[in-house]
Amino acid sequence: MTALELKLPDSVDAVIALLASENYICDRRLATALFLALKLRRPLFLEGEPGVGKTELAKTLASTLSTLLLRVQCYEGLDVAQTAYEWNVARQMVEIRLAEAAHAIHDAADRDRLAHNLYTRAMLIERPLLQALTQERSPVLLIDELDRADEPFDAFLLEVLAENQITIPELGAIKASAPPITIITSNRTREIHDALKRRCLYHWVEFPDVERELDIVRRKAPGASERLYRQVVEFVQRMRGLDLFKAPGVAETIDWTNALVALNAMRLDPATVHDTLGVLLKYQDDIARMGGGDTAKILDELKARALLD
Repeated sequence: MTALELKLPDSVDAVIALLASENYICDRRLATALFLALKLRRPLFLEGEPGVGKTELAKTLASTLSTLLLRVQCYEGLDVAQTAYEWNVARQMVEIRLAEAAHAIHDAADRDRLAHNLYTRAMLIERPLLQALTQERSPVLLIDELDRADEPFDAFLLEVLAENQITIPELGAIKASAPPITIITSNRTREIHDALKRRCLYHWVEFPDVERELDIVRRKAPGASERLYRQVVEFVQRMRGLDLFKAPGVAETIDWTNALVALNAMRLDPATVHDTLGVLLKYQDDIARMGGGDTAKILDELKARALLD
């Protein structure tokens, strides 16, 4: 099979509709970036605050295209053996012992033959990066939170992103016959190397506006009243304007709505907000700030707009 056998969307509108079929609501700029990445067969590099849907985009795309999702979750100390490949040392040792037991090693030619057999494709353990290059049908390759990995890992990715191949010293280059659809995400806790960014199309994922976030929450957190949906989204939107250490993302908006539904809450009130702030905020300083008067201020603003009784 080839990459052309994937049924890819043929327009920006088709991208929006495709993602919406799996309840992923994106704005036109993000849909345009994704369409161009698919059309031009270029990696898409997504930066933005945590919780704005960067990872979810890759997962949704794989689902809508009915193709495999391969994920590299980045963290400090990540290396080639964990992300690309490693040799099956245990199997290699078995081969050596079998050859010794059979007295099959008599001269230099036998040793060369054994060494060659120890470094074949059959002896490789494929990790996600190499797996992404050896599929018969283009998978979605998600390199998630690249900023958490060490800078040298950026350099290792250059060959994969530019050439759709990995060079293994003992074997040579392994090149994809069906190049993966690559999506890289970053929360920008460090700057990613320019050489890597040049190989990608780039998009900064913003927090959604009120109406788009409402649409997302309705789909992802069913069971609330329309009035509660509006109160939740308007409240969270105002929270993001405060000087918080970590503003709540869309994921937290969804979680908070589900929590309020579970508590049978019909509307926002000071006690309910106070008791559930840990769903929205993950740092005590932010929770303390909201409890110090910002919650009441936001609720008063919502009352002034007739969004609260």
